[in-house]
Amino acid sequence: MFSVLSPAKKLDLTPLSSNQRDDLACTTPALTDDLKELLEITRELGPKDLAKLMKLSEPLAQLNYDRFQTFSFPFNHTNSKPAILAFNGDTYQGFEASTLPLDSLKAAQNQVGILSGLYGLLRPLDLIQPYRLEMGTRLKNKRGSNLYQFWGNRIADFVNDHIENTNAGTLINLASNEYFKALPLQVINVPIITPVFKEIRNGQPPKVISFCAKRARGMMARYIVQNNLTNPEELKGFNTTGYDFQESLSSDQEWIFTRELNQA
Repeated sequence: MFSVLSPAKKLDLTPLSSNQRDDLACTTPALTDDLKELLEITRELGPKDLAKLMKLSEPLAQLNYDRFQTFSFPFNHTNSKPAILAFNGDTYQGFEASTLPLDSLKAAQNQVGILSGLYGLLRPLDLIQPYRLEMGTRLKNKRGSNLYQFWGNRIADFVNDHIENTNAGTLINLASNEYFKALPLQVINVPIITPVFKEIRNGQPPKVISFCAKRARGMMARYIVQNNLTNPEELKGFNTTGYDFQESLSSDQEWIFTRELNQA
């Protein structure tokens, strides 16, 4: 199986220790030619342009202007950090990469991908520099008027190649709708399963609660990596923090997991 996640706005930029740097054998993002093309565009935008484009406050716009201006090559441990340890939003708090054994982190390199507006698709140990550029951003470029048009089939082609090279027979969609739209479904060569996580509160019908669902996506990605799962049927055993697979509510493409909210 190969799972895809969304990135996170929240970042942990604490530098790695020297031992971590030596042990992890970090890599460079694969789609760097496209990344450089986007950087040429974003570096032409001033703080006010970024604030308008991404609906940012003045301080956030200035921060991300500075990040684009200081972005540098090559990637190294001075200017970069592995993606799975740099992202620190709800999904990555669910994944808890810092508590995984080294072997599991290295295995995640072939099992997990992180969709990104700037980088396209990241492997967990790909080094990244801090940025903010959401996939839904309407950034004009030579290929179109937004990032979906910029990336076209490039990310999907990369995913297909990765799946073929690692013999992964199924794509597990643990990303948000905004990011998964960057993978045109007609291009993907393997079956796709989308787990959906719902909460039951006070006996009411199951309902998706955003921050719970984001964290659960990270927990499921961790479950796959930690247990080295290869058969999608094994996902039905996912029960972290009280989730249970609901056969009667699920379809072949959408698998529903529910839990009583007070079990969390």
